[in-house]
Amino acid sequence: MDKYCVFGNPIGHSKSPDIHAAYALQTGQQLTYEKRLAPLDGFPAAVRAFVAEGGKGANVTVPFKLEAHKLCGALTMRAQAAGAVNTLLFTDDGTIGDNTDGAGLVNDIVGNAGVPITGKRVLLLGAGGAARGAVLPLLEHHPSQLTIANRTVATAEALVAQFAALSGGAALSACGYEAPRGQYDIVINATSASLQSDLPPVPAEVFGPGTLALDMMYGKEPTVFMQFAADHGAIVRDGLGMLVEQAAEAFMAWRGVRPQTTELLAQLRSKL
Repeated sequence: MDKYCVFGNPIGHSKSPDIHAAYALQTGQQLTYEKRLAPLDGFPAAVRAFVAEGGKGANVTVPFKLEAHKLCGALTMRAQAAGAVNTLLFTDDGTIGDNTDGAGLVNDIVGNAGVPITGKRVLLLGAGGAARGAVLPLLEHHPSQLTIANRTVATAEALVAQFAALSGGAALSACGYEAPRGQYDIVINATSASLQSDLPPVPAEVFGPGTLALDMMYGKEPTVFMQFAADHGAIVRDGLGMLVEQAAEAFMAWRGVRPQTTELLAQLRSKL
């Protein structure tokens, strides 16, 4: 059987083996998928060892996405734009790096939540790796406006400068957390604040009836960001759908077949 895995440190919490096993069963693909704990100072060696064992591809999670980017001989456009890699394809010609996080986010918003991005005002909170991976897939859906808000405005401005030529006519801008004004159609929390039960200090007016507020984090209970958004009228969503959808993108890249995600997402949700 073709071998796949996910590299991370820590890695015990990963749901990726369960997700990809379900996708393989659904699509009739013969493969194995396992968790691999890579040493913090030994990620390249861990990848080489897996390839030597016949590995065909791998997912990459914290804290190795930047290192994975450096390892690749070729990068997809979205991996180049993200500056990070979460999916590796091992070929006879070398290692190809992809980033499926942003596509997973967009697929969850449009497909699972049923919220169009085209023509909408979108507020992206954060300018780190998670936000960087989301910018190009969001712009590809042609929002009317994409505002990137960050604590350090210069970091958000650098993202705007990087993607200005790819904005497709969208009003692309950067600002601090307190600066956005008026209600947005979609607000995405791409910061890690929810891990500390915190939230970016955005004005409450960015939320309102009909706003989709999505936190990239997920858990059994709503995050502080989701609670705050819901208190101000927003429809809230966590990052579990993004996780399932980015895995489907990776599976498609490896196997050439796209699995269905709706039933698996419901199953995972019931187990939280």
